[in-house]
Amino acid sequence: MKIDLTVAAIPAFVGAMVAEYAWQRTHPVEPGTRAGDYQLADTLASLSMGVGSLAAPYVARRLLDPVTLGVGKHGRTLLAIGAATAVLTTVGDVVRRRVRDGRLPDPQTVPAEVREVQEELAGIRLGPAVHPRDRAVARNGPQRTHGALAASAVASTALVTSTTWAALTGGKVLFARSPFDLGRGRWAAVAAVLGWDFIYYWNHRLSHESRWLWAVHSVHHSSERYNLSTALRQPVAEGVTLTVPYGLLALAGVRPALIEQARGINLIYQFWIHTEAIQRLGWMEKVFNTPSHHRVHHGSNRDYLDRNHGSILILWDRLFGTFEEEDEPVVYGLTANIDTFNPLRIATHEWRDIAADVATADTWHDRWSSLLRRPGWAYARRTAAGVA
Repeated sequence: MKIDLTVAAIPAFVGAMVAEYAWQRTHPVEPGTRAGDYQLADTLASLSMGVGSLAAPYVARRLLDPVTLGVGKHGRTLLAIGAATAVLTTVGDVVRRRVRDGRLPDPQTVPAEVREVQEELAGIRLGPAVHPRDRAVARNGPQRTHGALAASAVASTALVTSTTWAALTGGKVLFARSPFDLGRGRWAAVAAVLGWDFIYYWNHRLSHESRWLWAVHSVHHSSERYNLSTALRQPVAEGVTLTVPYGLLALAGVRPALIEQARGINLIYQFWIHTEAIQRLGWMEKVFNTPSHHRVHHGSNRDYLDRNHGSILILWDRLFGTFEEEDEPVVYGLTANIDTFNPLRIATHEWRDIAADVATADTWHDRWSSLLRRPGWAYARRTAAGVA
């Protein structure tokens, strides 16, 4: 029976959080001046999302396998829905552009203020007056429908693409195709851990550079506090995005069981660096990721954004130009905090924003950019349009 190292480590996680809390009690500061202090609602949100992240892979498999091409029977259906809604959205785009350019008449030829009076009179004559909210919904109905079609097209295509990519690049699949086998020895285990760490750096970096991946990863950055419970605030939607596949290690001859162990080691290492109780660690700062380096990563300070993506080794950040020293107090959280402890809202807030941006975009370029480009791109677009 395989043992998930992260599950086996749960008692140690709990013990470490108790020890950190005890340390805080013996090293008090002015209330509200230390972001590392535990707050009940914040801690419960983090713990509940940690539990959710353990259950998510099993639930996701049951939900996503049926819509995975080559695995389930509904993958082609979902792809057809995406194609059909894309065609309808494109037709709507053409009609809207022609109306805007004056090549088609505007269906609302009566001025808005006159229309409002007419509707009010109609309400008096034919029955109860129409509520202004219902009138607005009716007026914006075609626009809402058009936006829903666009969001459906993007979501369907993205979902099928991500699930199929995951199925094609899994460790077992690629290991079966590999001409190599590094065995179970010490060096194979070292190769697995170092290889996972290298791929993790790029996936973590991409999670800050592509909004699709950020929608998953932003969960981990949503807390405005920073203690060991923050490490457990993990995403639950990793199965619906694209990443550099860890299965590449299998293609190089690393056995899938060792890859899974490397994953566990990687996550366990990251737990202890989520604390303010440990300051600088001397020579370790040059090679390894430390609490100081990772505090920078969680900062919303302008100079700290998108820095220090490494997991075990900080060498990758030093090598690829994303390293930043901790040299000013860290402000934790998102650049625009969501002000909630509700796990469901924490997990879905960025997805809902993406859907709204896709629905209101006027072109396919902007729709796919809202999903694929940097997280700040859509916000800049809304600001330029005077919407944000």
